[in-house]
Amino acid sequence: MTISTPLFTQHSRSWRDNRFVYPVISRRSKGLSIGVNLNPDQACNFDCVYCSVDRTNPASAPTVRSVDLAGVRTELDHLLGLAVSGAIWNEAPFDRTPPELRRLNDVAFSGDGEPTSYTGFGDVCRLAAELIRWHNAPAKIVVITNATLLNRPEVQAALAFLDTVPSQVWAKLDAGTQDYYALIERTKIPLSRVLDNLLLTGRQRPITIQSMFLRYRGEAPSTAEIEAYLGRLRELIAGGCQISLVQVYTVARATAEAEATPLTKNEVDAITGQVRALGIPAEAYYGPG
Repeated sequence: MTISTPLFTQHSRSWRDNRFVYPVISRRSKGLSIGVNLNPDQACNFDCVYCSVDRTNPASAPTVRSVDLAGVRTELDHLLGLAVSGAIWNEAPFDRTPPELRRLNDVAFSGDGEPTSYTGFGDVCRLAAELIRWHNAPAKIVVITNATLLNRPEVQAALAFLDTVPSQVWAKLDAGTQDYYALIERTKIPLSRVLDNLLLTGRQRPITIQSMFLRYRGEAPSTAEIEAYLGRLRELIAGGCQISLVQVYTVARATAEAEATPLTKNEVDAITGQVRALGIPAEAYYGPG
């Protein structure tokens, strides 16, 4: 996508006095996304080199350690009200939002960790659906996930509920090989589990694949790595995974690891074109500037 605005680089997960719910102008949502942070303790089973959450500084450790559903309800209710009424566009910095982006797109479970790790994930899905319905908001629910926990029965049950309301699953696949996956995601969870869970989930509903590619320590992913990644997409499709879209994107915000830097527009476009050549719809999202 060629839309560019400084607001895309401002994905702060704190807003006013809120503890859990925050508004952002999202390049991939193409408008206002209301985020719900289900990991206020910043715990995550990935430690991605491109993550914008700096978990290395004890001084920045969050004071909120658990999710308060009543607090989520109050904050989400308030922000949905501002969005539906249009009052959000009078609030800084959203008063600088271009007209074409002044639209509410979604309530997204994202934040400072893997949202499906929250034990009350199903409860908060139902809460979000209830408030969207009460406000008659033109918004879907988006689950932004690294796919590692999608096999859990309680997560499967929550996704089955979301199938009954406007919703999407945006699931991560950043690599084609175990070695590159381990380098970028820095987790003990094997790539095979991610692939198995993508297949499990995509057989039951269409999913969006979100793929971050970047230059790390001065090196872009190799030609062989991209070929392996494309092979994984082929395998998923052949196995019955319904991929409605692949989002190919690169670093656009400050990262905890300074050695994680954006690919060029041409590099992102090249990968996007290769995905489209597989017959899969794909969108490209570029770095800052």
